[in-house]
Amino acid sequence: MNKAGFVAVIGRPNAGKSTLLNHILGEKISMVSQKANATRKRINAIVMHGDDQLIFVDTPGLHEKERAINQFMMEEALKAIGDCDVIIYLAPVTDDLTHYEKFLTMSKGKKHLIILTKIDQVSQERLMKRIMSYNQYGDKFEALIPFSVNKNVGKKDLLDVLVKHLPESPHLYDPEDLTTEMLRDIYRDFIREGIFDNISDEIPYSADVIIDKIDEEKNLERIRATIIVEKDSQKRIMIGQGGDAIKRIGKSAREKIETLISKQVYLELFVSVKKGWTNDKKFLNEIGYVY
Repeated sequence: MNKAGFVAVIGRPNAGKSTLLNHILGEKISMVSQKANATRKRINAIVMHGDDQLIFVDTPGLHEKERAINQFMMEEALKAIGDCDVIIYLAPVTDDLTHYEKFLTMSKGKKHLIILTKIDQVSQERLMKRIMSYNQYGDKFEALIPFSVNKNVGKKDLLDVLVKHLPESPHLYDPEDLTTEMLRDIYRDFIREGIFDNISDEIPYSADVIIDKIDEEKNLERIRATIIVEKDSQKRIMIGQGGDAIKRIGKSAREKIETLISKQVYLELFVSVKKGWTNDKKFLNEIGYVY
């Protein structure tokens, strides 16, 4: 029988989880940002490796903050740890072992692999020293795999090892599918990525996106969305002088959506103020952050 199962992608904020997932899938479905804590919800990516099926679960970074939205993000990561068949823990090669040690207290002995990311950024000597530093925890993990998205190193090794740790099972999803996510959720994240890429400082962390309407035509996708922020001053920055900021956000998101769906996109963006939304659990539930 074939194998199939869930693989939780876990790590600190900005460890490269979404970048790795998009690389393994071969398509961009998960938002990527240089800013930490950009991912807020779990996203499933379906990857076929031969006849076996792996469902990778991208998660928010492990972190400690008190806002309701951050508490939701941590719960998303912990649920993924509890529900998966195996974990891959992403450890940037430049990190010390502190983050991994914190992960061990959360994982409660769950089967996991360590993926040393960003290995193209250090010398071979430094890479070997980091690998050796993990030897003291050799009884905790199943394998340690050096990985570089930029140099395409480690992908086959990772998939080969992961399949060994999955249960025998028929396919859980159609092998032709890339993700279990609704397109509107992917659109939402691409707009959020545009915000993270084009708006500075802390404002992206106080912003989110609501997809108001999607009209599907044969050769055109019409999307209307509202960006929510917490303050009037943030709204002014989000729109920008003469609307230049929101135009940049829209252009960035539209290009990513068009690449994904291979169709022309008309994207209409608005900005609305909802004071204190990041701490309003009722509102968070209404926009999809279900506790």
